[in-house]
Amino acid sequence: MIASPDRTPLPREFFDRPVLEVAPELLGCTLARLTDDGPIHVRLTEVEAYAGEVDPGSHAYRGRTARNEVMFGPPGHAYVYFTYGMWHCLNVVCGPEGRASGILLRAGEIVVGAELARNRRISARHDKELAKGPARLAAALDVGRALNGTDLCAGGDAPLSLLPGTSPDPDLVRNGPRTGVGGDGAGHPWRYWIDGDPTVSPYRAHVPRRRAT
Repeated sequence: MIASPDRTPLPREFFDRPVLEVAPELLGCTLARLTDDGPIHVRLTEVEAYAGEVDPGSHAYRGRTARNEVMFGPPGHAYVYFTYGMWHCLNVVCGPEGRASGILLRAGEIVVGAELARNRRISARHDKELAKGPARLAAALDVGRALNGTDLCAGGDAPLSLLPGTSPDPDLVRNGPRTGVGGDGAGHPWRYWIDGDPTVSPYRAHVPRRRAT
């Protein structure tokens, strides 16, 4: 599937809904990245929903901070964070302004600009691994903190946009626990993926860190 040539993005109203409604509907949509070297498009195959201040797994669970400020803003904007001192991850803000819910874009298939993605993901053995996981997706698209707050609904020459796509067969849409989330948020079945798609990342349960003795 190739993204719309006019780069017409999804409307803001699409994101201004409860996060658990938006998340599964992002499957099959296209994330378009416009770089200095050319465009890279990803067909989304896996996402995770985070429900803000009522969700122990969310960065916004304990309220507004300098790090998560974008999550409390208007829907349809990118929330990019740096984790483990090594990787960036890309999310889209959902729901009404002030509610701080968002969706982590976990994985997808590179459908435009594969060569550009390969240059940024030289460790990938196959193209199906280029964006197989949230850190890999961000790396393949050259997404960093400079893109935090980008309006994904702006269109035109915006560096990031979310475009309509082709919805997957409903019988292939699955949901289950989120990867690596522990504690009270571990049981929420808010990870959504296209069953059988080779770009979907493997599920890993949360493993508590052992304290040094």
